[in-house]
Amino acid sequence: MNPTETYLTRAQGILHAVALQEETIKEAARWFSNSILAGRLVHLFGSGHSRIMVEEMWPRYGSFPGFHPIVELSLTNHHQVVGANGQRQAMFLENVSGLADRILRNFHLDRRDTALIISSSGSNLVPIEMAEQFQKNGIKVVALISQRHAETSKSKRKDGKKLIDFANLVLDTGAPAGDAMVQIPGLDTPVSPGSTLGGVLVVNCLKAEIAYLMTQAGHPPTVLTAAALIGVKRSTQLFEEAYDTHSRMIAQLYNQPLPTSEKNMKS
Repeated sequence: MNPTETYLTRAQGILHAVALQEETIKEAARWFSNSILAGRLVHLFGSGHSRIMVEEMWPRYGSFPGFHPIVELSLTNHHQVVGANGQRQAMFLENVSGLADRILRNFHLDRRDTALIISSSGSNLVPIEMAEQFQKNGIKVVALISQRHAETSKSKRKDGKKLIDFANLVLDTGAPAGDAMVQIPGLDTPVSPGSTLGGVLVVNCLKAEIAYLMTQAGHPPTVLTAAALIGVKRSTQLFEEAYDTHSRMIAQLYNQPLPTSEKNMKS
C-alpha cells in the first residue's frame, strides 16, 4: 500500500475501535448531560495537542453550551515552536507538579460537575493531577487516552500513577503506541498520528449522545448552527443565545465563597 492507503486503512481501525466503545460513550454522556441539566458544567482539559479535542467540543458549529474549556496557553501554544513560548517550555510545564492545583484554584467547583481529561499517553503530570484534583472535589472524571500508547508510556509521577488511576471511566482513541501510523520505506521512524482522529470521533459521539439525552429530557440544547442551514437571522440568534447561556453558566465558577476570615469581618 502507498502512504495514503496505509493511513486510511489504519484510520478504519480507529473508527472500529471507537465503535466498540459505544456503551462506555453513552455512560459518559449520561454523566455529562446530568451535569448540564443540573445547570452545572462539564470541565474539559488537555495539554499539548490534546487541546484540539477541547476546542472540538466547544465552541464550534454543531456544539452547545454546558462545557468549560480549560485551555492553558503555556501548555498548548505550538505556533512559536522555538524561542519565547516555545515547545521546550510547554513540554517542561506539563510536567510541573502543582500547576493543576493552581489552575483549578481559579474556579468554584461543584460535585454536580463532571470532567473530561484528554491525554494520549496519560502519563504527564498536569493532566494526571488535574484529574486527581477533580476527584478530590467529588467530581466524576472521564479520561480520554490512547490505550496502547499509555500502556507503553512511563508516568512522570514518582508513584507511577497515570491518568487512568484517577478516572471513573476511560475512553480510548484507538491510536497505536507511539501514535504515528505510517511506516515509510527508508525512514526508521513512523509518521502521521492517529490520536487526534480517534479523539475527535469520541468527543463528537459524546456531543451527539448528550444532545439526544438533553432533548429527551425536554431541554434541547441551543446549538451553534451555520447560516447556510437555517439562514443568517436564525443562525445569529442561536449564536447570541448560546454565548449568553455560556456566560451565565461560567459565571458560577467565579462565585467563590468568602474565606472564613472575611466572613468573620463581615459579621
